[in-house]
Amino acid sequence: MAHLVLTVVGDDRAGLVNALARTVSEAGGNWGQSELAELAGAFAGIVAVDIADARVAELTAALESLDGILTVTIHSGSAPTAPQPEASRTLAFTVLGNDRPGIVRDVTAAIAAHALSIDTFRSRTLDAPMAGGTLFEASVEVRVPAHADAGEITRALEELAGEIQVDLDVAL
Repeated sequence: MAHLVLTVVGDDRAGLVNALARTVSEAGGNWGQSELAELAGAFAGIVAVDIADARVAELTAALESLDGILTVTIHSGSAPTAPQPEASRTLAFTVLGNDRPGIVRDVTAAIAAHALSIDTFRSRTLDAPMAGGTLFEASVEVRVPAHADAGEITRALEELAGEIQVDLDVAL
């Protein structure tokens, strides 16, 4: 069994997910986990697909037929594994502040400095209703090993929030 990860990008329009799902299904693939979104008029996503080894070439050719509506890149994935009773926990936090270049760089640098793995990072910009201008908002989940001090990580994020002038809401 092959485990593939598909990255997809195209101009957003009705029917894109169905075209992709139909193509995967007709080639014998099983659509697993996915993250799909419209971003600034473009459609982008990532999809995990399981398929028999003997049908990978068939799926590859079928996905190439979507060229013109979707650009699909195929990556070899690893077999999904059952969740391990690993001693870790999730630290979730949101960042909200006036939009400016460098917020993502600074937040991810703080995460990397503590050798944490990002499980999800979702961000968006929105109009600031009262003050005018644009706000940046990110929702982040990181995996914290049991041996790590979540308080230390939280303090580092709070210090960063003060430095870059954003609001931080942390939940462990």
